[in-house]
Amino acid sequence: MLHVRVVAPHGRTGRLLDTLAGLPGVQNVIVHEGNARRPDGDSVLFDVHDNAANPVFGALRGLGLDRDGGITVQQVDATLIAPAQRRSGARETAPVWEMVEAIIHRGAVYSPSFYLLLAIAGLIGAVGILTNSQILIVGAMVVGPEYSAIIAVALGISRKDRGAVRDGLLALVLGFTAAIVLTLAFAAAVRAAGEAPALFLDGVRPVSALINSPNAFSVVVAILAGIVGVLSLTQARAGALIGVFISVTTIPAAADIGVSVAFGAWREAGGSALQLLLNAGLLIVVGAGGLSAQRVIWHRFGAPPAP
Repeated sequence: MLHVRVVAPHGRTGRLLDTLAGLPGVQNVIVHEGNARRPDGDSVLFDVHDNAANPVFGALRGLGLDRDGGITVQQVDATLIAPAQRRSGARETAPVWEMVEAIIHRGAVYSPSFYLLLAIAGLIGAVGILTNSQILIVGAMVVGPEYSAIIAVALGISRKDRGAVRDGLLALVLGFTAAIVLTLAFAAAVRAAGEAPALFLDGVRPVSALINSPNAFSVVVAILAGIVGVLSLTQARAGALIGVFISVTTIPAAADIGVSVAFGAWREAGGSALQLLLNAGLLIVVGAGGLSAQRVIWHRFGAPPAP
């Protein structure tokens, strides 16, 4: 269930109420005439079922209320209804695309903290590579914010928004470049100080070898992770989204590039660069295709709107 508040300019409230009356899934409509300011108008409150929300939001945009008024949407955590009204075995509902895109846009803010988190994740990954610690590698994957930019690029491709694609790709290039340079400097300092672990110097590098050796399984995992990432966003499954963070080798690959260059392992650095491009590229392609495919599938075969 979603709770919607609309500020309608004076003279347009009647059309809004007539429109809402003809849309299934809308209930609990409340009108406060003349109590809205900045912009001035009437405030209209109502609830709408998730699986009926997309046509409702489309109608609100059609009335120009996203431009001339104001629309606020809140997710309702619980509603108190009689047991007889509860639906058992309810089927999965169609994604509310306004909410999905809002979540993606909220993550696509490339402030200094985005680059700082990416650099810190790279450093954690570098320590994990030097010490052969898989736990630190997983930690670096969770800390890294790169998926927010990746899925923003995918959405931009799906919506043919060149600005979003450009901004996201630029953030990824700058962010990964900063992470690689920082991990290179860190690994060079460790090497110069003679603090590199003995096993790493002896070539015992199972973690690094796993990262810098992309193969067919890397492609499979990246594709599956891309599918899971799209489904987790469109169906609001945060736990599955965390699984995407710790299953795709992007941050560890960037860290391994810096570490390998610092220790003169050029072949390993090349393998990690390929791993990074492979995973990031597949996540973007699968993400864009998944978003577009879901729109088509739900449009044609989605659940009927709630009464």
